[in-house]
Amino acid sequence: MIKHPAKYTDKFIPIFAEKLKNCENVLDPFAGVGKLAAIKDHGYRGKVYCNELEKEWMTSCLYNVDYWNIGDAENLPYNSNIFDAICTSPTYGNRMADHHKAKDSSKRITYTHCLGRDLTDGNTGKMQWGADYREKHKKIYFECKRVLKNDGLFIVNISNHIRKGEIVDVVGWHKNCLVEAGLLFIEEIKIDTNRMGFGANAKLRVETESILIFKKV
Repeated sequence: MIKHPAKYTDKFIPIFAEKLKNCENVLDPFAGVGKLAAIKDHGYRGKVYCNELEKEWMTSCLYNVDYWNIGDAENLPYNSNIFDAICTSPTYGNRMADHHKAKDSSKRITYTHCLGRDLTDGNTGKMQWGADYREKHKKIYFECKRVLKNDGLFIVNISNHIRKGEIVDVVGWHKNCLVEAGLLFIEEIKIDTNRMGFGANAKLRVETESILIFKKV
């Protein structure tokens, strides 16, 4: 079993299940260990498709995923207009993207440290907030829109973070990016969550994460 540092918070799962209850299938393009499939424990009766770039996280899945694909979300192996919904949580572009080789015993929770090796090229888990991060997500979102049916739901769990003592508006950027991609913004749900209590900004944590809901029109 390989630990994943950023699985969905448990309180998100019933919200996803409620929003997706009328969908016959849903894709998570940044699936990690496939925790989205836990919506089946809350009444979801459709199929869950998961895409993940790192095979070790797929093989660590403890959830009832129907179909897995190992590959870059920028190039999904699906026909256009086949999914009723996309539901996912992109990386946040925060310090969890650090990928230096630690030489001391201090505690680190990052994608690279948890996986135990360098991430595959193109993995957003090693991209700090910046131009490369934003460009990669634009490409992935357009690919996700391609495979989403008209009137399909697009659900994104995302959060701001603190950089040099200031809040970085990651949520606002993702919201605007998806609107510019042609999706209709429906609502934002803000949820209080526990955040890590150590690291460079241990005393400066944003208090909420957001669930953004869109529709393809």
